[in-house]
Amino acid sequence: MTTTLTAKTTAISTRTTPVTAKWRSGLLYASVVAVVACCLAPFYWMLASSLRRTSDIFDTSLVPSPVSFENYRAVFDPAQGFGRALLNSLVVAGVTTVLALVLATFTAYAMARLEFRGKRLILTLVIATSMFPVVSIVVPLLKLFTDVGWINTYQAMIVPSMSFALPLAVWNLTTFFRQMPDELEHAAMVDGCTRGQAFRKVIIPLAAPGIFTTAIITFIAAWNEFLIALSMTNKPDMQTAPVAISKFTGATTYETPFGSQMAAGVLVTVPLVVMVLLFQRRIVAGLTAGAAK
Repeated sequence: MTTTLTAKTTAISTRTTPVTAKWRSGLLYASVVAVVACCLAPFYWMLASSLRRTSDIFDTSLVPSPVSFENYRAVFDPAQGFGRALLNSLVVAGVTTVLALVLATFTAYAMARLEFRGKRLILTLVIATSMFPVVSIVVPLLKLFTDVGWINTYQAMIVPSMSFALPLAVWNLTTFFRQMPDELEHAAMVDGCTRGQAFRKVIIPLAAPGIFTTAIITFIAAWNEFLIALSMTNKPDMQTAPVAISKFTGATTYETPFGSQMAAGVLVTVPLVVMVLLFQRRIVAGLTAGAAK
C-alpha cells in the first residue's frame, strides 16, 4: 500500500513539475519585463516628447506624429550655448573621474592591505564625508573660491565634486581589494616582483571590474551634478549641461521650452547609456578573465 501511494505521489509530482516550472519561468520573464518597462518608460516619454512639434508638446499619444526635429535644432542654436555646455560637463566629469580613481585606488589598496590602529575609524570618516548635503557646503565654498579667484573655473566644479566622488570610490574599492587574497602579491613577490610591481602587474588587472564599476558611478554623479555648477559659475561659456538646460528660454517670456528641454535631456542621457554599455562589456570581460586564471 505504501509503495503504491509513493508511486502515485511521484507520478503526480512528475506531472506537475513542468507546469510549475513554466509558471515560474513566466513570472520571472514578466517581472523582468515590468522592471525594464518601468525603468525605460521615462526615457521613452522624454524621447517621444523631444520629437514632437512645439504645438503638439502636450499630445499624450505614445508615438509622435508627425516626427519633428525642430527641438534638436533649437537646442543647438548658438544662442543657447549647449555645445559648449556639453564640453564643460565632459571636462568636469572626466577629470573628476580620473582623479578620484587614481587617488582612491592607492588609498583603498592601503586600507585593504595595511594593518594600523584607527583604520576602521578612518573608513567611517571617509564615508561620512560624502553624507553631508551639497547645499550645506556651497556657501562656504563659494566664499573660499571667491577669495582665491576660482569662480568661473573648472577647478571650482571639480574640487567639490571630488569631495563626494572620492569617499565613495575609496569605500567601493576597499571592499573590492579585501576580497582579493593576499597570496596573489606573495606569489608575485616570490617570482621576483617588488610590492609595487605586484600591485601594478597583478592586482590592478584583476581589479579592473571594480575599478570600471567605480568609474561608472563617479562619472554619472559628476555628469549630473547641478547645484555646485550653478553656484560656482555665472558665465554662459563655463556652465555645464544640466545648468544650461535649466536656463533654456522660450520664444516669449511666459513660454517654457518643454520640447527643447526634452531634446537636451536626451542628448545628455545618451552618452551615459553608451558609456554604461561599453563599461559593462569591459566588466564582463574582466570577470571572465579573472575566473579563467
